[in-house]
Amino acid sequence: MRVDVVVLGAGSAGESIAKSLAEAGMSVVVVEAGLVGGECPYFACMPSKAMLRSAQARHDARRIQSLGGSSQPFVPDGNDEAFAHAAARRDEIAKDRDDTGAAKSLTDAGAVLKRGHGRVIRPGVVLVGTEEVEYGDLVLSTGSVATTPPVPGLDQIPTWTSDQALSATELPASLAILGGGPVGCELAQMFCRFGCRVILIEAEKRLISAEESSVAAELANVLSEEGVELRLGVKVDRVESDSTGSAVLHFADGSSTKVARVILAAGRKPTIEGLGLEVLGIEANEKGALDIDDQCRLVGHEHVWAAGDVTGIAPFTHTANYQARIVTGGIQGKFSKADYRAIPRAIYTDPSVASVGMDSAAASHSGILTATAVFELKDGARTTTEGSSGGRLVLTADLNRGVLIGAAAIGPHAEEWLSEAILAIRADVPLSILVDVVHPFPTFSEAYEPPLRELLAACEHE
Repeated sequence: MRVDVVVLGAGSAGESIAKSLAEAGMSVVVVEAGLVGGECPYFACMPSKAMLRSAQARHDARRIQSLGGSSQPFVPDGNDEAFAHAAARRDEIAKDRDDTGAAKSLTDAGAVLKRGHGRVIRPGVVLVGTEEVEYGDLVLSTGSVATTPPVPGLDQIPTWTSDQALSATELPASLAILGGGPVGCELAQMFCRFGCRVILIEAEKRLISAEESSVAAELANVLSEEGVELRLGVKVDRVESDSTGSAVLHFADGSSTKVARVILAAGRKPTIEGLGLEVLGIEANEKGALDIDDQCRLVGHEHVWAAGDVTGIAPFTHTANYQARIVTGGIQGKFSKADYRAIPRAIYTDPSVASVGMDSAAASHSGILTATAVFELKDGARTTTEGSSGGRLVLTADLNRGVLIGAAAIGPHAEEWLSEAILAIRADVPLSILVDVVHPFPTFSEAYEPPLRELLAACEHE
């Protein structure tokens, strides 16, 4: 069998590429051993946001008197019953992890879907099961898998990956979460709001260590005030199971704790093992990812492309979709270059965290002369009407060019109103234009106005 394109992996990127190329009249074979659509719709993005929304609704119900929605306190039903109901809603949103519709949409577009694993056996040929498929172009979009931290005893205790935690139908009495990144923080708040005792463990001295430090500190305060027990800057030496089947975690500082279950949220790694890439002379880089050029082609390989988590670049669904568009165009001879300066990052806690570009520390490391300005959301009118706890917006500007290069925020729906900064950074909009933007009152977006004026003044005095 010979086709124009073989796509290995039908996650967010692979599904989009295969469908678009097939609709354009190219012959396409897409190979997927799991679900068409990948992790996002069934085990990650969609189910996690569904559960977080249910947890937020439950949290707000407890505050209904203070928010003026009732003259009397509201007492919700039991935690176990509520969690089971939320899980049922989650599973409906996740289509009960059934990809029949997605697979049909792919084949209706004209692509051939082959269930199983694909492996390159010689240049231009992929083996799928026992069938050899020849290709003109090869697309690698095999995603990533959860990593297991090197803690002795993990195989002896009850653990969940984040996928399993977001498929659970019963609420554990207690949880320890290994990893204080975005996934760990979201799961910690969600389970805590359903009444589970949660311990969030991070070896670094702060949560979400890749994000702006003051925003990370604010998130830590929010989680701590809601009842999440934070163990920061400490490592788990070993774990063991006790006579009741519970997990006992022993920390490097000599302390220990016991929980019903442990969630592994310590990161993910690109999936490249078993693809036969050595046949093409392709090796992973030091991060275990595939090196691509700005057109999403494997470096040194004109007809091998990659998109999504396997590239190790901003591993989010929206990045995968962005790279998919570039690959789709490139294979059709419509070349464009990827620009990752304004890829947004979001953590869907309540309040949410959102960021884009560089903070001042990263910019200084790159030799950029910067200024930073901050606005506290508690000083805005919308915070008062919403009854929210506040938050902050941190903006970073390049003083020499007079443009915004970074933004970080924590506040209600920050991932939505961060779009103004995303566009400003991507389009290099001058600060002199940004300060002239009028925002509706009262909105959280008004938070941009004072720090932008401050940054423009700093540029003018430079």
